[in-house]
Amino acid sequence: MPIDVVEFCLGGTAAACAVLFTNPLEVVKTRFQLQGELKAWGTYQRHYRNVFHAFYTIGRYDGLLALQAGLAPALVYTAIQNGTRLGTYQILVDMGLTRNKAGETSLPRTICAAGVGGYVGALISSPLFLIKTHLQSQSNEVIAVGHQHTHSGWLQGLKKIYVEGGVKGLWRGVHAQTVRNVIGSASQLTAFALTSDFITEKEIFVPSSRYIPITSSMVASAAIVVFVTPFDVISIRLYNQGVDKGAGKGVYYRGFWDCALKIWRREGPVGFYKGWSASWFRFAPQTILSLSFWNMMQNGYYRYLGERHMSQLRRNQAKTL
Repeated sequence: MPIDVVEFCLGGTAAACAVLFTNPLEVVKTRFQLQGELKAWGTYQRHYRNVFHAFYTIGRYDGLLALQAGLAPALVYTAIQNGTRLGTYQILVDMGLTRNKAGETSLPRTICAAGVGGYVGALISSPLFLIKTHLQSQSNEVIAVGHQHTHSGWLQGLKKIYVEGGVKGLWRGVHAQTVRNVIGSASQLTAFALTSDFITEKEIFVPSSRYIPITSSMVASAAIVVFVTPFDVISIRLYNQGVDKGAGKGVYYRGFWDCALKIWRREGPVGFYKGWSASWFRFAPQTILSLSFWNMMQNGYYRYLGERHMSQLRRNQAKTL
């Protein structure tokens, strides 16, 4: 299998493994970001007061399985989105495009490479993020937040969206998602790369230590929460809003900037960081697990390639004797 293809497979597999642990946190995060939509603080009923209360509330009214709502599309979305994102980024790194003439990691080049990977990943996987968001917000009317879709499953949901809105309907909200992913990917992978280089250069841990990717991932998770949360809120709102079947347009927002302006006017600056604690609880383990899995899988794969290459050399030498 070509190494370029392997890079996409490694990135997708690593991220999908992480989703098995973090999907319940994604459900909670989505509910928080939709709670009190376009309402000023203190003027709406708070069904979810904090992360732990949200877990309890969802389990009580929707059932424990609801904490894994949208798991199937989440796994496929994450595998495709992160496989494309991390694979594209790694290919650009292998081409030497993230380093300057002195061979050092370049901050602007790393940001650009990570951003390109994030953009491509978001563009390809957008329909899966759409249906995942619909399913994760779907709940008992007693604790319902945001627009409630009535999908019986993710494949049925995708079919319904396509029938009602065509291909355009499947990619509704993609502009917000590409912006979210470009900024999220750039902040995450840049923080990861620079922290990893710093730790390695200062010899804080031995070169093969697993603490290097884990520590780098922790820094990256903090960076992504700070930079991506406002854009994540906008994406969730655009993807989850209902659609006027007659006009084929969103019932709340016309697009990215219209959504951002309405949040600012009606919810204030705090609206962009609604559910930030849930975001951190979700992004931190997702980042740490996916990037750590990715790093370990890469090391294992290239170690395997090296061992296979050495075995081939020995066989060739034996044939010439």
